[in-house]
Amino acid sequence: MRATSIGHAGMLIETDAGSILCDPWFIPAFFGSWFVFPRNDQLSDDLLERIESADYLYVTHLHADHHDEPWLGEHLRRDIPILLPGYPTREQQRTLERLGFTEFIRTVDGDELELAPGLTIAIHTETSITDGPGGDSAMVVSDGRTRLVNQNDCRTTDLHALRAHGPVDLHWLQYSGAIWYPMVYDLPDDEKRRLCEAKVDSQFARAMRYVETIDARAVVPSAGPPAFLDDELFHLNVIDGDEMSIFPDQRVFLDRLARGGHHGVLAIPGTEIEITPDAIAVRHPIPDEDVEAIFDDKRSYLEQYRADWKPWLDDLKAGWTAPSTDLLASLKDWWEPLLRMAPTLCGAVGANCLFRAGDLELVIDFPNAEVRDFDGEPYSFSFDIPRELVETVAAQRAVDWSNSLFLSCRWTGWRSGDFNEYLYNFFKSLSVERMRRTEAEAVRKLDPPVSTEPEIELGEYVVQRRCPHRNADLSVFGEIERGDGGDELVCTLHGWRFDCATGRCLTADDHQLDIRRRN
Repeated sequence: MRATSIGHAGMLIETDAGSILCDPWFIPAFFGSWFVFPRNDQLSDDLLERIESADYLYVTHLHADHHDEPWLGEHLRRDIPILLPGYPTREQQRTLERLGFTEFIRTVDGDELELAPGLTIAIHTETSITDGPGGDSAMVVSDGRTRLVNQNDCRTTDLHALRAHGPVDLHWLQYSGAIWYPMVYDLPDDEKRRLCEAKVDSQFARAMRYVETIDARAVVPSAGPPAFLDDELFHLNVIDGDEMSIFPDQRVFLDRLARGGHHGVLAIPGTEIEITPDAIAVRHPIPDEDVEAIFDDKRSYLEQYRADWKPWLDDLKAGWTAPSTDLLASLKDWWEPLLRMAPTLCGAVGANCLFRAGDLELVIDFPNAEVRDFDGEPYSFSFDIPRELVETVAAQRAVDWSNSLFLSCRWTGWRSGDFNEYLYNFFKSLSVERMRRTEAEAVRKLDPPVSTEPEIELGEYVVQRRCPHRNADLSVFGEIERGDGGDELVCTLHGWRFDCATGRCLTADDHQLDIRRRN
């Protein structure tokens, strides 16, 4: 098996039985804030040809540094088979279908699937609302002789699931930041520095738990950090090591791996890692001293990178949507119906949020499910975002503002108390489909049922409303699927499956489901 880095979380996995292109990202993301580091705009023609002629495509999730919509739409054949994680909704498939893709292989969470003789995969999904209702995923690939885990930035809650398929030879995972906190927050410098250091420590500690549990022969730090080339954001690059930023680069984590007794591999775009049962061979696309120079003289490297892409950035900014005169009305019409369908989420936020977009000041009144002009009333959260960025995502009707807007780091935030996950869950769920799932998850966590609820109907079946696993609302999370032995009910929140004929849980013992056919 050969794994070739194509930058960030992207890789090309090649075996004798076929090749899998994973998370190809080339076009800068999040309003031109994030660039691939090290740069991947100088790959060889041979590698580019292998990338574009891959046998399968795997996109872990819909964030723009993994799902590069402009590149996917221009560089891949429309009939490439796409390996779909077993997400609760069909949002990812619909998104790819809009780009013209036609061939999909839908997988089941954690189940091994033979794509061809000698090529087996298993895709593990995470569907926590914290990471967005669209979900995240990781993949295990085996050629019968070696095994690779592509964890990218999937924060799997089952530390042993990825290891359960057998010994792992190569483990790719995220270790660096992929969030805007705390850099965008209005905080004193000393507090912000302390929070940045604590965030980096927690990122490394989490990554090391994965490393130690999976216990691969070698580990490849990946899925970050991005490079920030816009003059306004250049300070977010960690160059000297004392920047107030959560984005340390690969060599910092490689040192942590070495101190822990683990074999780390530095991969830049174009690095090929050949895996056999006896050896792991690494070939960089440039001389080793040039690889080291990227990190030894990182400032010069980034300054040249910035100069090369400045015309592109200038053109991008010129195309941002100009302010309109009806932004308040547009957001009110869009958001108020979503607020009304999420009373539990609104109660969990429990306060006003001041939202500034240029000279527009509005309040999101979560307790009363209203969006209105700000009139000086108290608030516990605030967002201050350039008007043209809000106009752009509003015109796109973007359903996940964490992905489309907040990761740009082109805004300022403030809060009066602790982090409130439900506030951000609102901004990750700006569609009826997403908000329905988000509210159901909030109910499950904050207001679980205390008495028997009425049964519901799903297709041809009458079933108890709550999943016997963790009380998920099956009117939202339940789906009927055809299985090898007959119909199965799937609770898509956590992927638990039940036999429709008997109600027997197919995922674990002692979780009987009340289900019967409709008369």
